[in-house]
Amino acid sequence: MILKRISLNENRNDVYLDAYIANKTTAFTRKAILVIPGGAYAGVCVDREGEPVAQAFIPYGYNAFVLTYSVNRTARFPEQLIEASLAIKHIRDNAEEYGIDPEKVFVTGFSAGGHLCAAIGTMWHKKEVYDAIDMEFGYNRPTGIMPIYPVISGVDKGRHFGSFKNLLCSDEPTEDELLSVSIEKNVDEHAVPAFIMHTSNDKGVSVRNSLLLAEAYNSLEKQFELHIYPDAPHGVAVSNPITSAGKKAFENPEIAKWVAQAAAWAESIV
Repeated sequence: MILKRISLNENRNDVYLDAYIANKTTAFTRKAILVIPGGAYAGVCVDREGEPVAQAFIPYGYNAFVLTYSVNRTARFPEQLIEASLAIKHIRDNAEEYGIDPEKVFVTGFSAGGHLCAAIGTMWHKKEVYDAIDMEFGYNRPTGIMPIYPVISGVDKGRHFGSFKNLLCSDEPTEDELLSVSIEKNVDEHAVPAFIMHTSNDKGVSVRNSLLLAEAYNSLEKQFELHIYPDAPHGVAVSNPITSAGKKAFENPEIAKWVAQAAAWAESIV
């Protein structure tokens, strides 16, 4: 395996990609997955929602790229959307080197990283992105997204308000600002297919977030798959001993199947 770190912003050393590239196999082209860890837009949880997720997808025919993005109120949205777009651009620019199909670039994200994952899947076409990056329209559009226990709404009663305060760099964001970054309010004809996973009793980020995203997709007849598991705390990651931090509540063999389910779902996306 080849490990590589790629800077995405020459003015910041805290915005980068970590690439996990499997050794090439004759006559096999891999897909790519961009992994966006959570952390309430205050930090980036790479230890549990970064490298372990990247390694979990490699056996399913992916090369993986973990994004470390702007957090802790060092940049205001849409800077994070621009960074995710730069990551996808880098992956596609170097598809031949990485042995991947540039038409099969997926994104997964967790909690606040799930918000950014859903944002790149629904807001990739925003003018601010193309003002910042010289690329053809749609070059940053992912093939599909996999938001996992995602933060979605800034206006619903189930919102994770702290994430939106950090994202908007304000303790008192306005209603218009919150609406502008609420994913369910931004789902339109540009939205890419989605695989959504949550647990019904998540106390950290309410399952209402995933239900709102699914409802927004359903209302526009956009393609999605939704998995709601009955019992696990927020932050289960890949739900095995590698990401459990020694806590049995974070280990569940049934929930751990989401990676295989997401990989199977991705096979249906053309």
